[in-house]
Amino acid sequence: MEAEKIVKVCGLGLSELREQLADMLTATRQESFQLTPTLAGVDILVSAPDALNKESRDRVKSVVRELKVRLGSYIYTTDPEMTLEEHVVALLKEQKMTMTTVESCTGGMVSAKITDVPGSSQVFKFGFVTYSNRAKRKLVNVRKKTLKSFTAVSAQTAEEMAKGGAEKSESDACLSVTGYAGPEPGENGEQPGLVYIGCCVRGDVSVEEHHFQGDRRSIREQATMSALVFLRKCILEHYEIPRNQG
Repeated sequence: MEAEKIVKVCGLGLSELREQLADMLTATRQESFQLTPTLAGVDILVSAPDALNKESRDRVKSVVRELKVRLGSYIYTTDPEMTLEEHVVALLKEQKMTMTTVESCTGGMVSAKITDVPGSSQVFKFGFVTYSNRAKRKLVNVRKKTLKSFTAVSAQTAEEMAKGGAEKSESDACLSVTGYAGPEPGENGEQPGLVYIGCCVRGDVSVEEHHFQGDRRSIREQATMSALVFLRKCILEHYEIPRNQG
């Protein structure tokens, strides 16, 4: 039986992570690394022979400490049972923030992930599914001019979806997702997998552009997890140290 510890990383892909940790991964050492790609990022399993040996356990702990220094906020947990959505809900609770979603191509998958977490009712307010242009206009005030000039799948539309959702629901944070899940191309020939994710936190709006690969279901799943990663990143940019920790 080996001494082992898992480190869960989000916001970095496998190739990026290998590059950042190249010296650790190639060095001759007793500890071993197993890197497993996930929809959120990468899980790193650090292990050493003989779990009953204190020296082995200490070596694993030392490696984990080094990973925390190197990877910083890209690490969201070392708890093997914790999911990204559970971490996000806990982060929202800690920051005393509420959230809302405005989804098009994901059709409610992001809100389903959040509401799967027990206690998420303390932070989750609304889940808008604005699949049509009319819904985007009527429910979250996306401008007709924006949809006509840039189309529904654009950074501009994602931005207005996130901002409008936050304003309509009076939430601290709002995630928006709009994209082409396929199998058909977009209205201007865009390939399936083009997705824009918007995030509004306390009035500040950011948008990410993604190009996912795979079938319709895979693209929607990737978009859902990437949205949660983006929400976490935006919350951390507005992070306030809780008073009982200050």
